[in-house]
Amino acid sequence: MEMLTAQAHTLDAIFNRLAMRAASNMAEYPAATETYLKLALRAQSQCRATLETLAAIKNPPVVFAKQANIAHGHQQVNNGIPRAEESGNAPNKLLEGQDGQWMDARAATTSSKADPAVAPLGEVHGPDERGRQGAD
Repeated sequence: MEMLTAQAHTLDAIFNRLAMRAASNMAEYPAATETYLKLALRAQSQCRATLETLAAIKNPPVVFAKQANIAHGHQQVNNGIPRAEESGNAPNKLLEGQDGQWMDARAATTSSKADPAVAPLGEVHGPDERGRQGAD
């Protein structure tokens, strides 16, 4: 931590020195002023990053864990995935019709006029003559 603190102080001193040089060259040398300001702002950015790192080391972020998963070996935990009962998609509700009635897969259906080729056929009793007719 002492090294990071020293680095932050050094970068701050570099920033101040370059900013003062940029200010002193502003009237006569605009290109040098721009160069000094770019370098000064880079030093300031590095100083900020160093201070953020130092703050994160001194005050680590607090993590609130929902569940401690301690196991010896392989373990799969699915946190955050709702169960079917909680999400409203319970398995017994998937087979209900729109009006709340259960669908009956064995119930006879009525034909529609949308496709006459699929219309139900009349009763089939089989051929009129049963058996094989002899070949003459």
